[in-house]
Amino acid sequence: MTASERTFCNPLDIAYRYQDIQFSGKVRGIELGEPRRSVHREAADPSIVLYRGHYYMFVSMSAGFWHSTDLLRWEYRATSKLPALDYAPDVREVNGALYISASRKEDNCPFFRSVAPLSDDFVEVTPGTFPFWDPNLFQDTDTSVYLYWGCDNKTPIYGVRLSDTFNPIGEPSPLISSDVLAHGWEQLGEDYVVVPPQNEQERLVAQVTGTAPFIEGAWMTERDGTYYLQYSAPGTQLNTYADGYYTAPAPLGPFTYSLDSPFSAKPGGFITGAGHGSTFQDRHGNWWHAATMRISVNDVFERRVGLFPAGFDDDGVLFCNQNFADYPMTVPDGPFDPWTPPAWMLLNYKADAVASSSAPGHDPASAVDENVRTWWAAAGSEPGESLTVDLGANKTVHAVQINLADHELADTAPHAPDGVDVGHSWRGIFPSHQPAEILIEVSEDGREWTVVRDSRGTGADAPHAFIVLDRPQETRFVRVTGGRMPFDGTFAVSGVRVFGTGAGEAPPEVRARAARVDDRTARVEWDAAAGAIGYNVRYGRHPQKLYHSWLVYERTALDLRSLNAGADYWVAVDAFGEAGVTSGEPVPTALNAELDEQEA
Repeated sequence: MTASERTFCNPLDIAYRYQDIQFSGKVRGIELGEPRRSVHREAADPSIVLYRGHYYMFVSMSAGFWHSTDLLRWEYRATSKLPALDYAPDVREVNGALYISASRKEDNCPFFRSVAPLSDDFVEVTPGTFPFWDPNLFQDTDTSVYLYWGCDNKTPIYGVRLSDTFNPIGEPSPLISSDVLAHGWEQLGEDYVVVPPQNEQERLVAQVTGTAPFIEGAWMTERDGTYYLQYSAPGTQLNTYADGYYTAPAPLGPFTYSLDSPFSAKPGGFITGAGHGSTFQDRHGNWWHAATMRISVNDVFERRVGLFPAGFDDDGVLFCNQNFADYPMTVPDGPFDPWTPPAWMLLNYKADAVASSSAPGHDPASAVDENVRTWWAAAGSEPGESLTVDLGANKTVHAVQINLADHELADTAPHAPDGVDVGHSWRGIFPSHQPAEILIEVSEDGREWTVVRDSRGTGADAPHAFIVLDRPQETRFVRVTGGRMPFDGTFAVSGVRVFGTGAGEAPPEVRARAARVDDRTARVEWDAAAGAIGYNVRYGRHPQKLYHSWLVYERTALDLRSLNAGADYWVAVDAFGEAGVTSGEPVPTALNAELDEQEA
């Protein structure tokens, strides 16, 4: 398999299950709006393990699991033996078998065992002895087993040792609590900015949800005698959803916060969010981190799965490479450098786009603005509607990603046959996949077209189809045409993304100007670079360890509100365009420094 054939692009292109959520309009007896219904795809809280040559991935609200032999091609497998509507399913290997558990707020949580998941051999080994949310099992090197759990904006993450029958040994220990005043990245709000309620309904929502971050999504990793307890904050619906960690010399502590938190964060780019996930090694020993990425337009829990190269540096710092985390990257066939740059660059940012028709408020430009939360939608639902992107000139195209959107499906979808009342909503999971068929063509002149993918008539479901061309092609136009759509709904596209190698030189180097505004915030500015379509702002606690990043387009300033109080930071700004990336030199974010003094 060539390197091109081992290339993928986040979010993962899997057949995310459709949800049917009917909101009553009330939460805890408080009126929060009109009753409404949403039908949308959802997958979150990915738990991945390598077991007997297969990677197994369990995600929320899937009524099954995915498996893969290469981390590239994932196959869905349904099962009725696991509780489909229990959130955050956890899978870990314990004593040579897979054990699965998931979340129940009020009822005892069961544990299931499997040694042959593809044979659907899941067996309940215990009904459990207490409720928990966002569980994570962990077997230590001495074979002892521990459970970590927690998902709340009031209570901490807990841990406890389990017996051979999965009963707690002793009382649970509180391990991690939020500390917003010290940990900037735990702050609620889009871009970490809390906007006060603007009306009575927003005030009521704030009254119900509170103003503290959710601390959740525990995952334990042991490496060289150090225990890394990972957790997520501040909320899954935010672009700032991320994973941080504490370390300890023993499974139950005492734990020390890592000032290099968050180690997984993706607040900018096409699709944002990188929290509540799992850290694992592939068969070559490379580290990866899978995490939840957000859309959260049709519903708060409209989410996807991302996969990122990860690792530990020589000082034991846990990191993820998320510099261009929604650009094409390669899964290696052996040990690799997790800081390998993206395979290709984006060639069609804000390119001209035209469509056969458009629904009000969803014009073609919304499919090329590098924002998964906006989309073009056709005016009608008949197959054959199309969207064409003009790159402006012939460019060397290697790959195309087509991201579909769920547009007003509550108007066309039947009701899910089975579900459960969760108090404020009724929710169900549709039992079968839905076809999402597309035709993708490329052309040099807009007259003669070459087909690169045609799934019409196949019933294929590829909501984030990523197609690597058989060979690089000189291309100016990319056209995507819809076939059958889920629930016979409207053809809608949140992102036509064209990747390849642009002509000319990469943008010139830019120099960051940075000043620490307060304990948790730094202001970063830079001058625009000719030929740049965007900038990757990298920052960290050492000039050689800029492990955090924030991808922005058409901006020359950014407020980093995710810093840890008491820690020094360095920042660099990389300019990127169609021809490549130019790395900037790190500068310190000195407390009380003036930007104009740094420039001088």
